[in-house]
Amino acid sequence: MLTLDKIYHASYVLKEVIRPTDMIKAKNLSDECEIYLKTENLQVTGAFKARGAYYKISQLTEEEKKKGVIACSAGNHAQGVALAAAHHNIKALICIPNSAPISKVEATKSYGAEVCLVEGTYDDAHDKSVELQKETGATFIHPFDDEMVIAGQGTIGLEILDQLPDVDAVIVPIGGGGLISGVAYAIKSLNPDVKVYGVQSAGAPSMYLSLAHDSIETLDAVNTFADGIAVKTPGELTFDLCKKYVDEIITVTDDEVATAILTLIEKQKLISEGAGAVSVAAALFSKLPIKGKKVCCLVSGGNIDVTILSRVIDRGLQKTGRLAEFTIALTDKPGELQTVSKIISRLGANVVAVSHDRADLNTDINSCYLRLSLETRNHEHIQKIKDELAKKGYRIVQ
Repeated sequence: MLTLDKIYHASYVLKEVIRPTDMIKAKNLSDECEIYLKTENLQVTGAFKARGAYYKISQLTEEEKKKGVIACSAGNHAQGVALAAAHHNIKALICIPNSAPISKVEATKSYGAEVCLVEGTYDDAHDKSVELQKETGATFIHPFDDEMVIAGQGTIGLEILDQLPDVDAVIVPIGGGGLISGVAYAIKSLNPDVKVYGVQSAGAPSMYLSLAHDSIETLDAVNTFADGIAVKTPGELTFDLCKKYVDEIITVTDDEVATAILTLIEKQKLISEGAGAVSVAAALFSKLPIKGKKVCCLVSGGNIDVTILSRVIDRGLQKTGRLAEFTIALTDKPGELQTVSKIISRLGANVVAVSHDRADLNTDINSCYLRLSLETRNHEHIQKIKDELAKKGYRIVQ
């Protein structure tokens, strides 16, 4: 059984490899509450997962260590297992979905682990790892449904209460539930008055739906760029712990997460992956009853692929009204483009891309489509530009 003593023991064991991550006050993230960031994105391996994986592996018997370990992961648990295995000189085989960011796969290999890429999602990787475990006899290191792993993650709860003793609420990302189970157990055991909230992606709400229906549910599919929490089925142990110790679970959209990532970059100079930013998204978009409260958002990881990051930034810019795209129907005659440009310039927007299309079959023969990408200030600024263009007789098609 999970106990507070076990979490304290994990904290002692982890001192040799894990750094206590900083608690940063984020003054400019919200006008409604006082937000602090628990920066597990700055942890060794770039995510909290190293805590649970290392503690679990440290407690294996010598016989178990000789047989090696096997794990499944969307990427972060893989790096934690690989790090711990290398530290204990243990062979590690890790199954990772082929959709995982390349950076996570390569980082796992860099620690010396053998990687098996599996077509599909995390759950497919899990099934493959169970199959290989039966063949090899290696010890399976579950990413979330294991009391030793949960105890390791629970050390974050101890750090939060030590760094921010008067915290009112803690917001935690949820995939399979290992992180929030450990954090909620530690915090509620030491201070039951602190609220613990969980956040899932709207495209992967397995724990959210399971608790809502009081029964573990398996999703048919998951659809989110937050790969670290794209889990179809929550754990049995984590389901029970969440049911007992978590106050509320909500969901956020990918667009809201993209906005949170962009906000962390611009205002806090921090890089978060999608899974790590869901807690911040919940606070930014007022999804929880935290007005006037001192709130800790747990940023669980920062291992985002740079190719995804550029697209996430664009989505975040669009969501906040910082990037707009217009398609304007024009009469195809000299000076029209210049007139439109003058209107946009006068209103303080910046054109970053232009496409002039005469060949679209939906236009009149003497007309064309002008497609513009603009840097703007906010949604009000975008509307002002649209209103001015309409006032001058231009028709915005899209």
